Formats: sequence, structure tokens, C-alpha cells
Amino acid sequence: MLTRRNLLTNITQIATLVGLAQIIPPPLTLAVTALAADSSGELIHQAPRARFWTSIPLAGKDCQSCHSGAITAKGKSHHHEENLVKCLLCAQNCIIKDGQRGRCRTRVNVSGELRSLVYGRPVSIHVDPIEKKPFYHFLPGTAAFSLATAGCPLSCKFCQNWEISQTWPEDLKTTYTPPSLIVRSAHLRKAPIIAFTYNEPTVFTEYLIDIAREAKKHGLRPVIISCGFMNKAPLLEMCHVLDAVKIDLKGFSEPFYRNVCGAELKPVLNTIKEVSKRKVHLEIVNLVVPTLNDSDDMLKGLIEWILAETGPDVPVHFTRFHPDYQLLNLPPTPVASLERAREMAMSRGMNYAYVGNVPNHPGNHTYCPSCKKVVVRRMGFFLEEMHIKEGRCAFCRRRIAGVWT
Repeated sequence: MLTRRNLLTNITQIATLVGLAQIIPPPLTLAVTALAADSSGELIHQAPRARFWTSIPLAGKDCQSCHSGAITAKGKSHHHEENLVKCLLCAQNCIIKDGQRGRCRTRVNVSGELRSLVYGRPVSIHVDPIEKKPFYHFLPGTAAFSLATAGCPLSCKFCQNWEISQTWPEDLKTTYTPPSLIVRSAHLRKAPIIAFTYNEPTVFTEYLIDIAREAKKHGLRPVIISCGFMNKAPLLEMCHVLDAVKIDLKGFSEPFYRNVCGAELKPVLNTIKEVSKRKVHLEIVNLVVPTLNDSDDMLKGLIEWILAETGPDVPVHFTRFHPDYQLLNLPPTPVASLERAREMAMSRGMNYAYVGNVPNHPGNHTYCPSCKKVVVRRMGFFLEEMHIKEGRCAFCRRRIAGVWT
């Protein structure tokens, strides 16, 4: 169990991680700093070949890898610009000209080859309680060695980490950090979990997969905190190496996704459905933003979709919005709105619905669906009590969905 004392001890020990990180006030914040800065040209020159993309030479006669069936069915010849590539990583499906980048800013076309500018380039590393992600049903009370790079395929107006998610990789000083050093550092910090988080980890999928594979060799549990806006092929490969996935379902309307997030809803729903089919622990977060996605109709639609597609046992966190980035004009979410969403979810049969970003609220605790007793009591991000034995309620023996050991 991760206590406040243990967390502070772990963070203090991170100062010994030579060449990777240094403590920066306040004491619970750790950021990666560079030993030497890269210019844009140097970063591109050093960038390794990416995966999950295609081009005219790679696609050959498979025109539908870039074009829709409707276009190819017309049988018309198509003029292709030289060295054009299509990124197949996220659902933006960017067509990228030579010398240009995709929406995420982290993948660049170099003479017809797509390269990753963020492989091995973490810009932020922290040791967090797993509850902060939030994961409430995955190894409660344990420490998560958490890392991020620059970049994101979305442009959410409420982003809490916009300083890294909306920046260019060369704007943040980094030093190359191989997957083995990340895993070794997590071991030194006695963190059984490695979490890919803060920005959208899809942009560093190649790095993520290599770290996760190495981590599993050493008994560590890799997890992702994601917007879910990825294509199926990279998602399935990630599911093979991840133990848990948390998806931000930011709202339940296409206009909300387009206007507030610069994305689409359908790919996120597809991701949630795919993950729910796999042997990977899944939790869902809905950031409830006043006036934008907090209507009864939108919350009802979101709740009923989750119940129909994933069942009643997937934990869902209705989380409080705080003004940030481009939505400084809106107030924090009223706690009553979060309570209303939680009540709506539970009244419709959801077993594990939570109030998030409201420390010490009764909606932070986990209750047994049968006897209604508290089986996990939380104080902020820390555990006060846990009454789950062998995956079951210690009071009535009802199975409690989750990964507990």
C-alpha cells in the first residue's frame, strides 16, 4: 500500500536517477530536463523510423490503404505527390507531405519515410499513486512510474497538460532515454506499475510498446491513460503488452468532439469496445464540463452506451473540470453535477460509478454492489481501508470487478 510517507520517500530517491531527472519544486513534481538541447534539425536527423504508416511504394496496388473504396471504385487514375505518406497511427489519418508533420507534431515525413520525433524522448516523469490516473480497480495503493513525451493528436480546449501535449518536441529539452533505463528506474523506485500518461501516449506508441515489453519481462505492469483516438492495428498491439487501459470519453456528441477537442467521437467508442473484448483491465473517465457536455441527455446517452457495450462492471469516473488552457471563462464543475451523473449511472445499473477530482467525497470510495458496504475507502489519492480478499467483498463475498493482486 502506498502511503504519503512512502510516496515522498520514492520521489526523494528519484533525485539519484543520474542523467534522467531532477527534483523541481513543489516537492511532488518531477520533470525531465536535458543535458543538451536538440535543434529541430538535429532532432529530425536522429529520429528513428516510425511504424503504422504507408506510402505509394509501400501500398503498391492496395489503394484503399489511403483512399476510400468510393474513390477507388471510380477507376480513375490519381496523381500522387512525390514522397507523400499517410500516418495510420491515430484516427486523424494524416496525409503528410515531404518535410511536414501530422496533427500531433511528433511524426515527420523525411523524404517519404515517416519518423518519430518522440521515441526515447520523455519530457516528464513522476511517481504517482495509481489512483491519480485514475485507476480505482487496478492494484489500489501502488506507485506508478509515470512518463510522457510531447504531442497529442487532439487539441482539447480544457487540456490540463497543454504545456506538453500542445507543444513541438524540439521546444522541450530532452535527452535520449532507452526503454531499458525507464524499466530500471521504475525498479529503483519500487514502482510495480509503469504508466504512459500526461500527454496522449498514442503519439509515442513505438516507445510505449518497447518499454512495456521490457517491463513485463521484469514483472512490472504497464498501463496507459489515453484519449482512445487510435486506429485498430496499433490499439491491438498495445493491448498485447498492456495490463490496464483508462480511456477518456470526453463527451457523447460528435459536435462536442469536433468543436472542443478537434477530433471525432466514433473512433473513441470503437477503442472502448475493442478494449472491453480483451483481457485488459478497463476504466473510463468522463470530464464533466459545465454547459458543454453536462446535459442530462448527453450523460444519459453516455451511461446507456457504456452499459450496453461494456457491461455494468467497468468503473466510470465522472470528474470535475477546473478552468485551464482555452476554457478559463468557465467555472469549475458544480459538485452537484457530478453527484447527479453518478446517481444516474448507478440507478441504471452501473456497479462502480465515481465522483472524481473532489477529494474526500463519499463518491471516491468503492462500494460492494450487493451489501453496499465500503470495500475501498480513499482519502484523496491514498487508501485508508481496503476490505477485498481474493477479489471478493470481505463482508458478503460478492466478487468485486478489478485487478487486486
